[in-house]
Amino acid sequence: MEIKRYFNVFTVAVAVFIAALYFYGNAVLFNLVYFALFLFMSFRALQSTARKRTRFMLIITYLVVMILQMAFYVQVVGGSTVWLENPVRRLFAVVFLLLPMIISRYVAVNKYTELYLPTLEEAVTIRFSQARAFAGSIVHAVSVVKQAGGRLSPRNFKDLLGDLPRHDTFRYVNAGSLTEDYFEAAKSTLSDPSLYIIISNTGTPASEIISVFTHKQFNHASISYDSALKTVVSYNGGARVYPPGLNREMVVYFNRKPDASILVYRLPVTGEQKRNALDKIEQINREGSAYNLLGLFINKSYKPNIMYCSQFVYKMLEYIGASYFEMKGTVKPTDLIEKDYFRKLEFVEELRLNGYGDKKI
Repeated sequence: MEIKRYFNVFTVAVAVFIAALYFYGNAVLFNLVYFALFLFMSFRALQSTARKRTRFMLIITYLVVMILQMAFYVQVVGGSTVWLENPVRRLFAVVFLLLPMIISRYVAVNKYTELYLPTLEEAVTIRFSQARAFAGSIVHAVSVVKQAGGRLSPRNFKDLLGDLPRHDTFRYVNAGSLTEDYFEAAKSTLSDPSLYIIISNTGTPASEIISVFTHKQFNHASISYDSALKTVVSYNGGARVYPPGLNREMVVYFNRKPDASILVYRLPVTGEQKRNALDKIEQINREGSAYNLLGLFINKSYKPNIMYCSQFVYKMLEYIGASYFEMKGTVKPTDLIEKDYFRKLEFVEELRLNGYGDKKI
């Protein structure tokens, strides 16, 4: 009981320290904490029973993480000590404290097998099939690194980080972006008993960076009321024209890279369901919305109308009773296709925006 009491006190102390760091921390304090974590995690790695090279790679990894943490704070959060000026960026700076612990947990769960190559003695005793599988793994890893290198380009990071100040995870920043023209166009389609789900490979900086972690080509989801895709709507960054949140989308704006493309699926619904969906969109447009950046990591929304793209599509289908799979965690755009176990969707077409295929816009 005494140990449990001390543990509870320690937990509360850590929570208070993190809260104080978020509200009052400056560049010096954040960087000191990042450095202290590096020393602590490196000491743990040295004291572990893992192989020598595994411990060495862990320490190098912790060093790289510390450098990235410090660079993020300096370049993105800046020197301000007033949390109200950039709450989301400061929150990310605090969340990044967890990176060394996440890496340590991953290594522990995988029993160190992901971070070292076989010794020479091990290599000469493996079977030919094992050697071929190992070679295939190396080729795949090299391919993944090459792809990630292009997607994690400085330009993509610069564009994404430069867009962060426009976002807000705790309040609505977008209201009324959908005009009467949009709603009139959507209402004219109510005789078509279908909603159209669009999964897109857009090439935006956010989409490219997300693809590194999801290993998916298509990383954006939208809804359209018509097959001609004149009424596409979703949660997005607003293309620096509108605030991040619920916005109309034009297919031509998806064209951000040579192989940009979209997949179009038809979902049969009743006229009443389609009308209810439009009423809900009108309500969100009236009340306000914001893009759910944190939801990409922790699947939580501070307010009901703070969502990301596939979360919006899934919640709309759930709201009108047209969802065709159950999902408790984060909904990825490709889940809308891959989890269609009962074949409710009908594939309509793939549109390749730059002529990489039969159909071009």
